[in-house]
Amino acid sequence: MDAVGVTAEGLGLQGPRGWAFRDVSVEAAPGTLIAVEGPSGSGRTCLLLALTGRMRATEGTASIGPARLPKQPAAVRRVSAVANVAGVTDLDPALTVGEHLRERALLQRRFGDSLRGLLRPRAERAAEAKLRIDSALAAAGLDLASLPKGSRTAVRDLERLEALRLSIALALIGRPRLLGVDDADLKLSDAERTQAWALLRSVAEGGTTVVAVCSEAPDDTVVVATSPTAGKEKADAIAETGRP
Repeated sequence: MDAVGVTAEGLGLQGPRGWAFRDVSVEAAPGTLIAVEGPSGSGRTCLLLALTGRMRATEGTASIGPARLPKQPAAVRRVSAVANVAGVTDLDPALTVGEHLRERALLQRRFGDSLRGLLRPRAERAAEAKLRIDSALAAAGLDLASLPKGSRTAVRDLERLEALRLSIALALIGRPRLLGVDDADLKLSDAERTQAWALLRSVAEGGTTVVAVCSEAPDDTVVVATSPTAGKEKADAIAETGRP
C-alpha cells in the first residue's frame, strides 16, 4: 500500500479538563516524517491519536489520504497503526518477542485481512504470516539473532530501543499507510536517539507516512509544535478508541 498525505487545519480537541491541543495545522506529502514536538503534557499524544483516527477532534478538520476527520475515523483507522503508546500498545513484559509477533500476525489474519484471505489453505496463510513478520522486523531494524535468547527473549529483557523497534514492527505487520509513534525519543541516549530517527526516516522512505511524538525534533522533519494547555494531555477527551 502507498503512503498517505496528512493535512490538518485548525485541529483541536477539548475535554472536560480543557483543551488537550488547539489550532494545529499541517500539510505533509505521502511518505513524510512528521514530528509532533513539545513537552510532556502539551497534547502530543492526543494529537497523534486524533490524526490516526483514535480520538475525535472537537474543532477543525484533517485529511488522511481521502479520508476526512473527524467524520471518518474508522476509514483512517483502517489505513493507520500506532506504536509505543502507553495504555494502547503496551508490550506484555512476561511474553517473548516471538509470542508478541505471532499473536499480532494471528490478529491481523483474523481481523485485518479479507474473507478471501481467511479461506486460503493453511500453508499459504502460514507463509503469508511469516512474510509479514520478517518484513516488519526488517523495516523496524530488529535483528532477532542479536537478542540474548533470540525470539525467546522476554520483553522485560529488552533494551529501550529494542522495545521501541519491536512495537514498531508489530504495528508494521498490518502494512499501514500511516504509522503513529509515541515518545520516539523518550529516555534514549544521544546515540540511541540518532538510531531511532534513522529508523523512522527509513520507514517513511519505505512508503509509510510517519507521525512521531518527541521532545526535540531533528531538522529534516516536518515539525508540528504543541504547547502546554489548561487541560491534561490524557484528559477525558476520548470520543473514539480504536485498535492498535
